[in-house]
Amino acid sequence: MENKVQSEGQEIRVDENKLNRYMEGLRLEQNFSGAIIGGVIGAVIGAALWAVITIVTEYQIGYMAIGVGFITGLLVRKMGKGLDQVFGVIGAAFALFGCFIGNYLSIAGLGAKIENISFVELALNESELIMQVMAEDFGVFDILFYGLALYTGYKYAFRDISDEEVMEAAGIQAEPATEEVSSEEDNPKTLA
Repeated sequence: MENKVQSEGQEIRVDENKLNRYMEGLRLEQNFSGAIIGGVIGAVIGAALWAVITIVTEYQIGYMAIGVGFITGLLVRKMGKGLDQVFGVIGAAFALFGCFIGNYLSIAGLGAKIENISFVELALNESELIMQVMAEDFGVFDILFYGLALYTGYKYAFRDISDEEVMEAAGIQAEPATEEVSSEEDNPKTLA
């Protein structure tokens, strides 16, 4: 089936069958397991970067959450090749998970530095204390930045398809528009 669309003085022919086959082919390339693996890797990398930067600077930087969302979303996109909404949800969920882990590791690292004890020992043995500190420290800005991480993880999780790829796959051809000549019956003139 071929449709014609008028755009900027050109008639564009779209082969809907080709377009549908192309989109179906892309959907078959989607990889749910790959998206999950990408989400886990992105969350871990983002969390580790967040913790290292926080421990080195001794300052909790809230907008690191956006970076966690970005890294996570990109890895979900790369490994999942997703078009469907579930891939955005995967990106958002793992971005939030990465933020939580990054915050947890940051507090553990700062606590270990202050108490001059092993980071691993504190992180593994004092989880209740770390969670208590996280809860006490949680505020409006945390909600804002975690929300931005969710949004970023969702947004960047989808496969990026360029207009050129779609046009080529759909067999889109632009042709100069033909102007229809109307008869007088279609355009009656009023007599003065």
